[in-house]
Amino acid sequence: MRKTARIPRLTAVLAAAAAGALALSGTMPSNAAQSPEPASAPGLADAFRTAASQFDVPRELLVGIGYAESHLDDHDGQPSQANGYGLMHLVSNPSNPTMSEAAKLTGLGVERLAKDPGSNILGAAAVLDSYADQAGLTAEARKDPGKWYEIVAQYSHSADGPTARLYTDEVYKIIGTGVGAEGVSTKPLKVTPDRGQYANVAPLGTRTPASIAAVDYPGAIWNAASTSNYRVGRTAAITTIVIHVTQGSYAGTISWFKNPSAQVSAHYVVRSSDGQITQMVAEKDTAWHVRSANPYTIGIEHEGWVDQPSWFTDAMYRASAALTKNIADRRGIPKDRAHIVGHNEVPGNDHTDPGPHWNWNYYMQLVNDGNPPPQYNFSTYGTGVRVRSAPRLSASIVTTLPGPTQVYVVCQVQGDTVTAEGVTHNWWSKLRDQGGYMTNIYIDHPSAQLPGVPICT
Repeated sequence: MRKTARIPRLTAVLAAAAAGALALSGTMPSNAAQSPEPASAPGLADAFRTAASQFDVPRELLVGIGYAESHLDDHDGQPSQANGYGLMHLVSNPSNPTMSEAAKLTGLGVERLAKDPGSNILGAAAVLDSYADQAGLTAEARKDPGKWYEIVAQYSHSADGPTARLYTDEVYKIIGTGVGAEGVSTKPLKVTPDRGQYANVAPLGTRTPASIAAVDYPGAIWNAASTSNYRVGRTAAITTIVIHVTQGSYAGTISWFKNPSAQVSAHYVVRSSDGQITQMVAEKDTAWHVRSANPYTIGIEHEGWVDQPSWFTDAMYRASAALTKNIADRRGIPKDRAHIVGHNEVPGNDHTDPGPHWNWNYYMQLVNDGNPPPQYNFSTYGTGVRVRSAPRLSASIVTTLPGPTQVYVVCQVQGDTVTAEGVTHNWWSKLRDQGGYMTNIYIDHPSAQLPGVPICT
């Protein structure tokens, strides 16, 4: 039987909405219901406790979903790759309506649900509550987190059964181990999930002869992206590996790449917690991840968010580096920062991933069997040695190096022919990165090489 509606006492539950009337395109109409402004903002722990009580959803379940989706970070209201918002990832895309459902159920506007953590938690609880009602979950059953398995799977709006099980199993794993995030904690809780219709769904990662044959990297799990999200074949030789961050969860990213409306994909996705790797596009085919550079690149997505270093675990670094090394060795790609680049370093792209928290020095050491990539000491002479932002003549000049001096550079890609101070050649060199400070900085014309060191190409 349908319970009476549980409309929250807003002044006791919600944090103040952000000032202004910034609209979230593609989410809800501008006349969506707005609530009164509360007088004060509770902490996350109180928000989870209140939402759980208000909507009869186990608190451990709410926290588990939030941690799986965002590590309990709202990312300042920035959307995920799938157009999801907040630490509970309320989504607005053609296959996931949780944002609009939350707005309808709570009477809160999309702006608040997206940008206010307390409202976001409340909206997710309301959606889960409505799914529990639809499933006929009794008041007694609601007390057992294990009885919510199918409801959590529904909340994910995954593309298929195996992906829904991947998502939901991760939530229950978090419930079992407990959460110790800043301001919010749960004790480890032993739960027996009632998987219902998912009991007979093979978990993602179950290998078959066909899936083993499909992967290019033996350590990967095959789970194909929608054919609407990549192009069969290549129009250029593969020369570059691109490092991405998903701006979302592992399961959510896999599900998004399987969604025909996404119009985006990558060859591989790497999980944060243990480095599990899923391949979604064959390397011989063109994934859509870096615009005009798609034809000659292989894309590797990493679970997490660019502004949150907690996602970049050692397990992820090691698994991804092993994958990158394997690709480079198989395809003859130099294992250096000329050919292993971030999304933000590819011309014609406006993304910032993998961001300032990605440890390039450590990653490249792992790719090179624990050794740093080769760096060479070039002598320069004269004055006004130009330092550019990319290996091409049209790139902006960011500074000059007074001469004579010596600089350490990394072998870099072939570039345009450069004539300067009586020296003509067609190769460029890159200044050594300094924790991101000197990323993508090139010098025009190192005038002398160390004896025995080959020309950088």
